[in-house]
Amino acid sequence: MANPGFFQRQAHARRNTGLLVLLFLTAVTLITLAVCLVGYLVTRSQSSALPFHHWLVSSHGFTTAITVVLLIGVGSLVRWADLAGGGSRVAKMVGARLIEPDTTDAEERKLRNIVEEMAIASGVPVPVLYVMDSETSINAFVAGYTPGEAVMVVTHGALTHLTRDELQGVVAHEFSHILNGDMRINIRLIALLAGILMLGQIGHFMIRVGFYSGGRSRNRDGRAQAAMGLIGLALLIIGYVGVFFGRLIQAAVSRQREMLADASSVQFTRNPEGIGGALFKIGMKGGYLDTTSHASDMNHMCFGESARMKFSSLLASHPPVDQRINAIQPGMLARLRSRLRDTEPGQNLRQRSSTQATGRTSLGDLANQFVEPARGIGRGSSSPVRSSLVADTPPQPTKLSTRVGTVNPQSEAFAIDLLNQLPATFRSLLYTRAGAIQLCYGLLIYDLSQTIQKERLQMIAGHPLLGAQQDLLDKMLPALAKLGEAARFPILELAMPALRKLDPDERDALLVNIQTLVTADNRISLFELALTTFLDRHLSADAERVVPVKYRNYRQVLPAIRRLLSLFARAGTGSPEEADTLYRGAMAGFATGSEERRAEKVSMRELRETLEVLNRLSPLLKPAVIDACGYCVTHDGRVDVREYELMRLVTDQLDCPMPPYSLRP
Repeated sequence: MANPGFFQRQAHARRNTGLLVLLFLTAVTLITLAVCLVGYLVTRSQSSALPFHHWLVSSHGFTTAITVVLLIGVGSLVRWADLAGGGSRVAKMVGARLIEPDTTDAEERKLRNIVEEMAIASGVPVPVLYVMDSETSINAFVAGYTPGEAVMVVTHGALTHLTRDELQGVVAHEFSHILNGDMRINIRLIALLAGILMLGQIGHFMIRVGFYSGGRSRNRDGRAQAAMGLIGLALLIIGYVGVFFGRLIQAAVSRQREMLADASSVQFTRNPEGIGGALFKIGMKGGYLDTTSHASDMNHMCFGESARMKFSSLLASHPPVDQRINAIQPGMLARLRSRLRDTEPGQNLRQRSSTQATGRTSLGDLANQFVEPARGIGRGSSSPVRSSLVADTPPQPTKLSTRVGTVNPQSEAFAIDLLNQLPATFRSLLYTRAGAIQLCYGLLIYDLSQTIQKERLQMIAGHPLLGAQQDLLDKMLPALAKLGEAARFPILELAMPALRKLDPDERDALLVNIQTLVTADNRISLFELALTTFLDRHLSADAERVVPVKYRNYRQVLPAIRRLLSLFARAGTGSPEEADTLYRGAMAGFATGSEERRAEKVSMRELRETLEVLNRLSPLLKPAVIDACGYCVTHDGRVDVREYELMRLVTDQLDCPMPPYSLRP
């Protein structure tokens, strides 16, 4: 199926938020009317048998409706506040265990390597990883409000039953949800469903009090308890109506997104057999989450159905597995079934005995039978490893915005090369808080002489964690010098999970120390600007804040566009005259009839304010801004490291992840 572009998917995700609110309000209205009908029948004799529509506007009806709306609203708000912690809170809610970056478990290391390859290749910070140890089913989901604080949760069954290629297909599917902005909708949907389901929970409580409380007498109190039980039964029934509406909302919001994520997985990995094999195994084994009470709440978030339900053809959050497989590639389902049959005659005696004893073929025994060799990212030994992280520049696309939110062969090769060339000790340090902090310092001093390095490090206040640690820097600085400028940002992204573990006070102190190193020579390079802005964005107190759309035309943000393109024009040329010419060409797409001169200087504060304004643009307006910047940096047919870092800074601040660029020395 056709896979729309990144910006169209972002806009669609925002429209889905509006659809979600509309469906929620519709469900609340219908549930409120249902409860009012119960109240009307209970109080009918006391209200002189008023018609229902008259009763609704009476004091009884009005009070009943307000009470129901308040209960639903409170239920949603309580869960909303509970989920304010973002993806990590959702992971803990389902009982998932954090996978430590330096884990020695082979299956967990395989997952981390796949995720890191995909993160580097797509330009997204590495998600924090969790595993549901008690779940033998095959499933996964991502959660969070922004890509910078996303978490990925997989079941133990996904780690043990899927081959590397299949697990890679699942990871690529979940990365699509990160890139497309689906995570925010998923968490909000959990909160809204909690309110809708609250009446059923209250009804269940009233039934226990009314019908099962001990010592009930045959007096007036007993009749009151019986009445409470009957009302509770009615609310429980209405609660099931709420469950129906909740599942209907999940299905309406989720189904199309799952098909798009499947298509994106194939686009990212260029290996349809990977995700196809994973779906086939889910069809055999199932993906139901049996060890958490939140399985139904999470149904719309997971790779496959996580909860059993009736009327699945209507209420399922995902299309049927067979339909998803054939949508990926017609005829694939038949091939996978044929491979399963082909494995049966070739089983040895022990395998046949095991199959007869359990009544089914072991998925573990068949793990390597379903998928052909991978053709995409993370091909392991089958992928030739290049000797350098810097490659010849291929013909440049006319529009850099087409690269946003994608994975391409060049970025795949870059990610594999980088991870292969990282020394084991260096890579291990990136997974610790102390090592990640020293990396930030090392990125600012590795190209300086040893004497100046020591002088700069002495400017940092002593601290057990945040102070300069020479022993760790001695292990990092040589590797940074060898890897070169092109690897700086991807390495920083590998360290982001460890940096996000810092307490708020530690984050603030780290940013102060970095600012001290940056301003030590009284000038700020483009990389220093990019580094400080990147860390400030992802480690600040509002890093998880979702930026709302405020501007829907370019006229409202023209001053910001002028400042940004002035900076790019100056960075892409060597003389003021060339910069003026380049600036006018870049601004041509935003012509207003009155041409203004290029800004001679753009300060760090002005640039940050500019990017904050432009991030509030509608997603469909951002490509033109990115392409105008791309026009400045590609006008001479090449992109150097300095220009690339400036592009990465802009796209990161606009929530438009840019994959690594193939740079020419």
